[in-house]
Amino acid sequence: MDQTCDILISGGGIAGLTATATFGSAGFRVICVDPAPPITERDVDGSDLRTTAVLQPARELLERCGLWARLADHAAPLQIMRIVDAGGEHPEPRVVRDFNAADISDQPFGWNLPNWLLRRELVAALADLPNVDFRPGVGTTQLFTRLNEARVTLTDGSQQKAKLVLACDGRNSPMREAAGIPIKTTRYGQKALAFAVTHPVPHENVSTEIHRSGGPFTLVPLPDYQGLPSSAVVWMERGPRASELLQMETAEFEAAMTRRSCGLLGDLTLASRRTIWPIISQSAERLNGERLALMAEAAHVVPPIGAQGLNMSLSDLRCLLELAEARPEGLGDAAMLEAYNKARHKDIMLRVKGIDLLNRTSMLAPRPLRDLRAFGLNALYSMAPVRRTLMQMGLGVK
Repeated sequence: MDQTCDILISGGGIAGLTATATFGSAGFRVICVDPAPPITERDVDGSDLRTTAVLQPARELLERCGLWARLADHAAPLQIMRIVDAGGEHPEPRVVRDFNAADISDQPFGWNLPNWLLRRELVAALADLPNVDFRPGVGTTQLFTRLNEARVTLTDGSQQKAKLVLACDGRNSPMREAAGIPIKTTRYGQKALAFAVTHPVPHENVSTEIHRSGGPFTLVPLPDYQGLPSSAVVWMERGPRASELLQMETAEFEAAMTRRSCGLLGDLTLASRRTIWPIISQSAERLNGERLALMAEAAHVVPPIGAQGLNMSLSDLRCLLELAEARPEGLGDAAMLEAYNKARHKDIMLRVKGIDLLNRTSMLAPRPLRDLRAFGLNALYSMAPVRRTLMQMGLGVK
């Protein structure tokens, strides 16, 4: 049986759930579907042990729709972004540079949260919104659009009418494919291990990114775990090495990750299971189709460097919300969606290309090129105006 809503959101990951809560709190009638029910516990199979740094502009959006109040007590502030080059003969720091949020703001750069916890709190928030219908276990299969509406067929056999279809359904987005929007994908032959650790040295709200070869090793602050300082780790390596690390016995793995961390926080102890993720860059040719907007990984995928992934997605969401509220009678029409594409596509492409360059630089194996990387980091940091501009760009500040 046909049903009607303002916005159908395809995808109930973190971006899709946030979009559902945001548009729902703004008064729109929203249906969100996802074929996989969200996993909202830390230590169960399938839980997402990655973390997300919510940067300042993203926090402002979450505060506006009432989500931040649910998240604040679980978040670890990120005051300093520390870049370490350890590309010399031995895995030890040779260049250490701190980017301090105090240089550009009276707030931290961002606040780090585990992905599984974000899902838990977002799902709980949806239960308080009477105009929101969240349907886990249901996916999208077909998209048919007309000038005035879209019709989406769901996996339960029902058909849904909407003024706007918002594709938040991942890098293999069925709605993007149904609309025939081309994508460009870059593969690096890399994978990322994501897990949590404890350590004897407090992180002091410093996010540390260590570059040697294969990709960055990043320690991101978490609240204390079982009475000990704790961090989330994203360890990027070429695929075969990452798979080897995944299978290592715990003691051997802990020795390897402590060595790769240069011992900056002391001996690292594994505090969760290990998960592994493929690393790609991907961008859609455009962000709009008839009655369709692409957002989050349906629109762009980047390696986990500089906390850009979800924050780019929330910039997409903020833009869509502003357009929808400025002209609600035009929700999902060609003028709105063309304005969305114009406002976001250029910034997305710049960030995708910039992160691609950073990732390739971090993967460098030959010593002379690693030496050049260290020289470049030193030179950039030494110029205060450049340093401030890089920090502002990272936050998404114009």
